[in-house]
Amino acid sequence: MSYEKELAAAKKAVSLAARLSQGVQKTLLQSEVWTKSDRTPVTAADFGSQALVSIVLERELQPATFSLVAEEETGELRKQGSEVFLEGITKLVKDTLASEESYADSPPLSTEDVLNAIDCGKSEGGCSGYHWVLDPIDGTRGFVRGEQYAVGLAFLVEGKVVLGVMACPNLLLASAVGETDMSSKENVGCLFFATAGLGAYVQPLKGHSLPQKVRVSSNENLEEAKFLESYHKPIPIHSSIAEKLGITALPVRMDSQAKYAAVSRGDAEIYLRFTLSGHRETIWDHAPGFIITTEAGGVVCDAAGKSLDFSKGKYLDHKTGIIVTTKKLKPCVLKAVREAMEEEKLISETHNPNCTLSVCV
Repeated sequence: MSYEKELAAAKKAVSLAARLSQGVQKTLLQSEVWTKSDRTPVTAADFGSQALVSIVLERELQPATFSLVAEEETGELRKQGSEVFLEGITKLVKDTLASEESYADSPPLSTEDVLNAIDCGKSEGGCSGYHWVLDPIDGTRGFVRGEQYAVGLAFLVEGKVVLGVMACPNLLLASAVGETDMSSKENVGCLFFATAGLGAYVQPLKGHSLPQKVRVSSNENLEEAKFLESYHKPIPIHSSIAEKLGITALPVRMDSQAKYAAVSRGDAEIYLRFTLSGHRETIWDHAPGFIITTEAGGVVCDAAGKSLDFSKGKYLDHKTGIIVTTKKLKPCVLKAVREAMEEEKLISETHNPNCTLSVCV
């Protein structure tokens, strides 16, 4: 299947969510940032984006059943004292929908409509049926800082990712690595998308330019390779892997699935994601980037070289870090990863015999 109708709906939903988020980012105040139980920040844009995508998908596709696996929940929004924040979110959603000509005459939304739309994201996903997977604002820390973030949406059929759309409102159209001047808004804002078997594409988030096909880098010289990592606490194994690969340049650090986008169009060759002990990877953090990168000719796998499995529910069922690279570089990267992991394990056991390799959980 080509999933043309689903792709059109997904692109519309993600583009509108990006429009909403850009408006919020321009006016963001620290007082508008909440902190969730896992200590990650959340803004009106997170909630508004999720509500908006849910509403647009249902309006465009009118499915008999609608399953959305998404990040945000309304528990805090339904508590007393959240009324002003909720009203602000509702206004954001209403104003963004009104800015779209095809929705100009739609019935007005209530705060309850917005809460219900957010709560559509309570699905658990799984290996059967059809499921949309959404990260309404991926990279909220970057969003709050005015830097890189993404709105990522994927479509799962029987546990397989068949479609992905990702808006990167602050990503340069030319390259994500090296040049960082975003003073010209004409050169910023990308919409990536991919459908299984049909390749990956990018187009400007604004305007009507035709999509351009993207491909991963053809570079085979590891000394010239660029690698990406997140803006989090430094993970020692990353530098160890880079050293074993002979990469001398410092990592390019950016938030969100924009790193997948950068690899998919050849801005960098390697993206490493090894996390601290206790962290579980959610499918919405990877599903859109996964299909965009693989359709661009790249590889997304764990440290054993196994492709990611999105059929197990909200969380990825894997025990090691995630590697994003090109097919040509995959063997060398996996070899370096295995060697670095063995060294980390040896160091851990030497200092604490009861300690297992924590950086790759």
